Amino acid sequence: MKKTVVVGMSGGVDSSVAALILKEQGYNVIGLFMNNWEETDENGACTSIDDFADVRRVADKIGIPYYSVNFAKEYMDRVFSYFLEEYNAGRTPNPDVLCNREIKFKDFKEKALELGADYIATGHYCDILHEDGVHYLLKAKDQNKDQTYFLNQLSQSQLDKVLFPLGKLEKGEVRAIAEKYGLATATKKDSTGICFIGERNFRNFLQAYIPNKKGKIMTYDGKVLGEHLGLMYYTIGQRKGLGIGGQKGDDGTRWFVIEKDLKNNILYVAHGSEEKLYSKGLIMKECNWIPFEPKEKTFDCTGKFRYRQPEQECTVNILDGYIRVDFKERQRAITEGQFAVFYQGDKCIGGGVIEKAIF
Repeated sequence: MKKTVVVGMSGGVDSSVAALILKEQGYNVIGLFMNNWEETDENGACTSIDDFADVRRVADKIGIPYYSVNFAKEYMDRVFSYFLEEYNAGRTPNPDVLCNREIKFKDFKEKALELGADYIATGHYCDILHEDGVHYLLKAKDQNKDQTYFLNQLSQSQLDKVLFPLGKLEKGEVRAIAEKYGLATATKKDSTGICFIGERNFRNFLQAYIPNKKGKIMTYDGKVLGEHLGLMYYTIGQRKGLGIGGQKGDDGTRWFVIEKDLKNNILYVAHGSEEKLYSKGLIMKECNWIPFEPKEKTFDCTGKFRYRQPEQECTVNILDGYIRVDFKERQRAITEGQFAVFYQGDKCIGGGVIEKAIF
């Protein structure tokens, strides 16, 4: 008897090909589209309508049933509310990580099992190994597209009964498969922007939920350079969009953000040497360990402290009530609210929220 796989279909090329591959492998495939955001964009368009139309075209082409499920309330309550709270606190959150933990591998998986699924699958670029009852999250063959960073908060139960059909494929191969089979999404542009919300004018979007609170842009020696639009719009190390009229320092270099002072609503900037941006480590309150908690309290591994970054050598120290990570080489612009994600070889072993950098 055929095993049933429910595939999370977004209307993009990756999930389309994931569904196609599983159908070709002999599974009974069901497509399930998640509608997690119901508001229109700044042009008045609801992108989920277009995306679901693409799901329908692909599902019809490869001959699978498809359904739509609405998790907009769950997304608002458990992902977007966190997103706003973090920005209000002056941090820089990553809602995609929470969306995976709270929606795609929780509500979606529960719905899939209700539909009789033996497995669920997504179009993520990563791989998985189910061995002796342990579920290992593995990096994708395509290192440029690897998305294990965004899956670092998943638990063993969430990774159970999960398939990642694109784990051993390059992005170019995925596009080629879509074109070969004439899928409607073959040349569709990859989605960017906030998970399920999409590409927007970020400042305008955020302003609709968090009131602007303008303040001074200053140097540590007290010089006022201009006015910021609200600390939530800026990140540590940022150079562009500071709104200080292209002023340069006395050495001719551009200004960059070095601190966000929430208490006094001041954005501090500097120019010249970036030494102030480099830290020797970071602190985390806790870490989600994916296969199991490490046996050793201190161990060496590699880590990523933002998504678009090569892995860096580091030492993890699990202490009472917190975790300290020491870098082999100092790291630039460690950002509170982002995730530190750890690897041992091809395995993603876990990750957690960065609380602060150690200078």
